[in-house]
Amino acid sequence: MSWLLLFFAALASAATPAFERRFEEIRKSATPQQLYAFLYDLPKGGDLHHHFGLAIPPEGWFERATAEPRMRGDEFYTRLRISFCPDDTGPPVRFHTVQRATWQKFSDCRKADYTPLASLSAELRAQWISSLKLDRPGEGRHEFFEAIVHRVSELTRDPNVVLDLMADTLKRYGAEGLRYLESQVNASGFRDPDGNPIDPDRGAELIRARMAQPDVRSSGVTVRFLSVFLRYHPQAEANLERAYAFVDRHRDLWVGINFAGREDNDKGYPLRFLDTFRKMRRTYSGIGLSIHAGEKDAPGRQVRETLLLGADRIGHGVNLISDPDTMLLMRNNRFLVEVQLISNRLLEYTPDLSKHPFPEYLRMGIPVCLNTDDPGAWDSNLTDEYYTAVKTFNLTWREVVTLGRNSLAYSFAEPDLKARLLKDYEAAVERFETKYSAEDWREAVGRVRAVSSGYAERNFGVRF
Repeated sequence: MSWLLLFFAALASAATPAFERRFEEIRKSATPQQLYAFLYDLPKGGDLHHHFGLAIPPEGWFERATAEPRMRGDEFYTRLRISFCPDDTGPPVRFHTVQRATWQKFSDCRKADYTPLASLSAELRAQWISSLKLDRPGEGRHEFFEAIVHRVSELTRDPNVVLDLMADTLKRYGAEGLRYLESQVNASGFRDPDGNPIDPDRGAELIRARMAQPDVRSSGVTVRFLSVFLRYHPQAEANLERAYAFVDRHRDLWVGINFAGREDNDKGYPLRFLDTFRKMRRTYSGIGLSIHAGEKDAPGRQVRETLLLGADRIGHGVNLISDPDTMLLMRNNRFLVEVQLISNRLLEYTPDLSKHPFPEYLRMGIPVCLNTDDPGAWDSNLTDEYYTAVKTFNLTWREVVTLGRNSLAYSFAEPDLKARLLKDYEAAVERFETKYSAEDWREAVGRVRAVSSGYAERNFGVRF
């Protein structure tokens, strides 16, 4: 069954008009705590825009990266001071964390700047955790791209740490009512304790084995992956070709390609890759393509140029609204915009969310869905995205359900799985409507075992 048939089959089951009135009542009269619990309990479809390494809560990174029984011979060191040593590479940032094998190659000057992560005092541990979040005034785009991304990079190298954190992520999402996660994960970044690269196909085997374990299966979340690479890397074209070959070999779990990186770095402009994507389409079929585009302050035609590359989905699309011709092209069309409200606010692409183009896209008929992007760095979750959208844009129940439905209908999941996920989502929505229609909704909300994020506590005044 094609994606279009699936989509219209899903549309045949519309939100119950009677529940529209109940939802409106809850939206208008619930306290922030009640509305948050209600939306935490909400059946959610998928999260399609999710960078795994930056999605992990920093507390989780610290716990797993310092748990001796799990390390199996590895150890991490973190930077406590900056001595500007001759062998410094990359931005010299405090709390940059590396594998022991990397630390051992440093000069004595640089080694002295680092200390074992497990030896941090409680105060330094709290500072290390905070350093991986945008949780303080004045932090924004530069802190994220030039510091946080750098601090996290080597934490993702140890498969023993990463695989357990993958399992934790799925359990956490399952508690929020998510059904499907499409995460940007490469199997090529793993290293052994001596710093030697682990073959990507072996990395895929490790991931596959962990995803098959009972605790992951019981989470209720189905996971698929996208291979991702940096758009401005000098060898980006070669990396793209390797990504296609890898996905083709591992189609049971990897379903598509993405590329990421700051779009204000002009070395990654979309049309740089046009010939390479055309070459890949002459070789491979049926590999989904979701590309970051339009995550910029300035007006531009990056979304249009990215569609020319063959993209089925656009990540962010903030400046799409500045391109009327492409707006019209995308109305009622096959292309989805992956929206990340909290990311766009914290990275200052739309610091005033009341001016975000999301409702314009939604209400003009451009397919959209809500996603988390980098929730570890935002200290947020998917419920925060729904809460922000409902409160800021007065969403109707039909719109809320459409967002969840879109996130499954436009996923790259294989057709049989997509049909099953959509059917399950519709049934869950029906049960949700019944639950909050059959009795005093306040009593039902009071029984929800919600978990608030740090972002919600700071920005919504919600704490559970």
